[in-house]
Amino acid sequence: YPLPEAQLDRFLLRTAVGYPDAQTEWEMLERRIDRGADDVLLETVVSAEELIAMQQSLEQVHVSESVGRYVVDLVAATRDSAQVEVGASPRGSLAVMKLARANAAFAGREYVTPDDVKAVAVVALAHRLVLRTELWVRRVRPETVIDEIIASVPTPAAEDLGPAAPAAQTGPVTRR
Repeated sequence: YPLPEAQLDRFLLRTAVGYPDAQTEWEMLERRIDRGADDVLLETVVSAEELIAMQQSLEQVHVSESVGRYVVDLVAATRDSAQVEVGASPRGSLAVMKLARANAAFAGREYVTPDDVKAVAVVALAHRLVLRTELWVRRVRPETVIDEIIASVPTPAAEDLGPAAPAAQTGPVTRR
């Protein structure tokens, strides 16, 4: 059963993994056959201390005021949308900011761009929306509503990103 809106809002993001293609699924079966047991031996990749240090390093990723206000504007637009019964809470703003910082860090940058925000907005916000009942009947998805909001909210100009950031990225937005 679907969780209530107040509980969904506590998840940082929602992502769909989907099913593997036939070749990948067969390779999974081959590995299981070769292993000869259900148990999988997992090797430690990072220690708990290293993981905490990585999480804390996101706090060093710069978010300019213009990008922060862009996050606020996107989330506020979910509350003002005629398609939405219940929009994202301030917890959604915090999630977008945290994920945008991680996206910037993965890209090797020490600052967040509007494209970082756009790349994570759907996974951070779609599960937080309650759409109007008539939209469920028409099979409108929250992801589509977020995409429309992203397209409608003005993006900050590159010169507004702050001293640490060069010109904003151009090209297609990649969702991770």
